Amino acid sequence: MTEVHGKIEAGTPLVGGTGRLGGPLPGAGPRPGPFSESEPAGHSEAHGADGGTISAEESGGEFSAAWLSLREPADASARALELVEQLPGTVRTVRDLGCGTGSLGRWLSPRLGAGQHWIMTDRDPALLLHAAESMPDGVTVSTQRLDVTDLTAADLADTDLVTCSALLDLLTAEEVERLAGVCAEARVSVLFTLSVTGEVQLAPHDPLDAEFEAGFNAHQRRVMDGRRLLGPDAPRVAEEAFTRAGATVTVRPSPWRLGPAMPALTAEWLRGWVGAAAEERPDLPAGDYLERRLAALPHASVGHKDVLAIFN
Repeated sequence: MTEVHGKIEAGTPLVGGTGRLGGPLPGAGPRPGPFSESEPAGHSEAHGADGGTISAEESGGEFSAAWLSLREPADASARALELVEQLPGTVRTVRDLGCGTGSLGRWLSPRLGAGQHWIMTDRDPALLLHAAESMPDGVTVSTQRLDVTDLTAADLADTDLVTCSALLDLLTAEEVERLAGVCAEARVSVLFTLSVTGEVQLAPHDPLDAEFEAGFNAHQRRVMDGRRLLGPDAPRVAEEAFTRAGATVTVRPSPWRLGPAMPALTAEWLRGWVGAAAEERPDLPAGDYLERRLAALPHASVGHKDVLAIFN
């Protein structure tokens, strides 16, 4: 594992490991599965758990970083700060699953105590470098390419907190159940932020809003490479799994608030949301609907939930 202090040094190698979140090492063939919020790809044009479109040519590169940068202010405004205030004890070592560019770390680390060490995990080495370089001064960082489904209690030794953002929707019920068991064995608290719920409220209303919401949610629950993705069921499944594992679980809403004041993000989210729905429901008049919505951007509440689980 490559440890850096404050900022990562240029040319610092990343530690290997393969898998759905770790991704194939250079020279290895592609391996399917869920991706972090940085690259929820899998189609010629992919649609993330929250919408934004990512082309196959651009995924994992600058476009992914651009999408994460675009959504970062909305993410920061949405997260349930009260759950951070409920974290027990002193948090020193944090493992961030599917870290992307490190936006969760930039938001969360200033709200924790001094002396933090973050273990950033993602499939994209460029994003790992970005994440490590952009963490606040005084925070040490290490990077690891590791499949979240391969995570063990031993990996979490001396870890105080496991966290992620916009990731659970891309897992299966069995994978979340296993993750709960691993965290229970390690007795480590978890804070999972921004799991999509599928609830979208648009103003002004359009008669087709509900059809596109249903189409999008069906797309998020699709079977991908033999795996049934949780999509909007993720917060409920996580709450139940961690409760069964013995944790005290608290869930809070963390909706995105989009609209004309955030035109670039709102338009990009709309394109992805409509595109995913149309992929699932080709009968929907996606072109006309999207044209109407982009011509006069609506105010949008995009449902998410944050989940805190504490093992006493």
